[in-house]
Amino acid sequence: MNAVLIALLLLPLVGAAATLLPALFGQDEQSAGRRALYLGVAVTGGTLLLAIALAAGFDRGHSARMQAVTDVSWIPALNVRLHLGVDGISLPLLLLTTLLTFLCAIYSLRRLPDAPGTPGPRAYTGLLLLLESGMLGTFAVLDLLLFFLAFEVVLIPMYFLIARWGGENRGPAATRFILYTLLGSAIMLLGFLLLGLHAGTFDMTALAQRHGRGLSHTTQVLAVLAIGLGLAVKAPMWPFHSWLPDAHTAAPTTGSVLLAGVLLKMGTYGFVRILLPSAPGGMATLAPYLAAFAVVGIIYGSLACLALVRPGAKGDLKRIIAYSSVGHMGFVLLGIATLTPTGVNGALFANIAHGLVTGLLFFLVGAIKDRHGTADLDRLAALGKGSGAALYGRAPRLGGLLAFAAVASLGLPGLAGFWGELLAMFGSFQPAAGLSRPTYLVFMALAGLGTLLTAGYLLGVVRRVCMGDPAAAPAADFSDVQTYELAAWTPLVALTLVAGLWPAVLLGLSNPAVKALLGGS
Repeated sequence: MNAVLIALLLLPLVGAAATLLPALFGQDEQSAGRRALYLGVAVTGGTLLLAIALAAGFDRGHSARMQAVTDVSWIPALNVRLHLGVDGISLPLLLLTTLLTFLCAIYSLRRLPDAPGTPGPRAYTGLLLLLESGMLGTFAVLDLLLFFLAFEVVLIPMYFLIARWGGENRGPAATRFILYTLLGSAIMLLGFLLLGLHAGTFDMTALAQRHGRGLSHTTQVLAVLAIGLGLAVKAPMWPFHSWLPDAHTAAPTTGSVLLAGVLLKMGTYGFVRILLPSAPGGMATLAPYLAAFAVVGIIYGSLACLALVRPGAKGDLKRIIAYSSVGHMGFVLLGIATLTPTGVNGALFANIAHGLVTGLLFFLVGAIKDRHGTADLDRLAALGKGSGAALYGRAPRLGGLLAFAAVASLGLPGLAGFWGELLAMFGSFQPAAGLSRPTYLVFMALAGLGTLLTAGYLLGVVRRVCMGDPAAAPAADFSDVQTYELAAWTPLVALTLVAGLWPAVLLGLSNPAVKALLGGS
């Protein structure tokens, strides 16, 4: 299985390199572009099949143990090893990454932005595959410096996807995205060096097994501060979130799907994989502050969305979903900050649920924008005034899917969004020993208020965008769901239902691994 994991990481990298060879695509520019897009589908499809094979060969009975391991020396002078592996925490994220990238490649066959001056499909495909390689590497490597390298690889392709294929204000949005993340990453690298040099190893499994032994409390606190800052920017945690709404609003549809569905998870994954087991003393000291920032993010994101949903606010649907991600990722950070198996399992479940549901939401909003030319909520709501032109009247399947994704995002029981938020609040109800239970009960109550606010703005979106006059004839110029869209969205709908109705499929994988990372608690 280690060969499968290596192939999983190398295939998109080889595909990205192939897009640099003009001889593979011919001289005709239009034909070359189509071949490049089909290459993207083939490579991402092959990567998804490799991930499924990895999951099929994974021993679920020992999900706390690293499997498909490769461990060879890479840079002996720095004691850096090419150490790869997968456990019950990283396997679902690998599957989510390969699935979303494949669906984006399928969607791009028909909906690749082609504004004047935009680079061709070959450049787009190469960047998409390079982005996938970096995302997969982040979840598969087990060395701190390799983790940093993979963590940074994703920045350049995402920057160009926003800056070159994005919409209005794409240049400033892309610049803010890369400046924020690079600054956070520079501080994170200092934390990695501090942790690795004091521990005598950069190996993440060795650090997890030591569980902070040999590291002073001051070293652990400083490491958590430095590494946590870089991870918090990517998460994104309030108040380091301000790059996210602009990036999502300007990004093309596929860029928004991968940014919300995968890139945000890289930050929260780092908290679980690196900081919880390697610096438990530092995490215990700073966990209440992390929880406080998380709860503020939950409330702030919800209030920002409520303000944008109001009539006359000219809220952009993509911007609303971006702010909702700040709130949803707040639940993930709150679960991590409880330092309990219940809370951390809830955080990992919410990671996957958010990737599925928010990925579907961004696909749907992109489709609406492609049809109508705008994602402005006021203009979309005006379509239904006395004309039957809102989504339920003009494109009932599209409207139904948007309503489904909205209720999944607000945490309706039976859908994927429910379990992660519930477990994060359960973890707050009984936090780890040494944490103030009254303080965490306040955090739990505020998070519960956040769920009510979330329901308020998401139902407001559904009411304003979807509901029209049923007595009027639907307008003919607003097409319903197309075949290629159905192919890209059906897996997300199905998995949202499966995860909601059968949460053990994820929790059974993550729970043993979480307990091991928390020191066997």
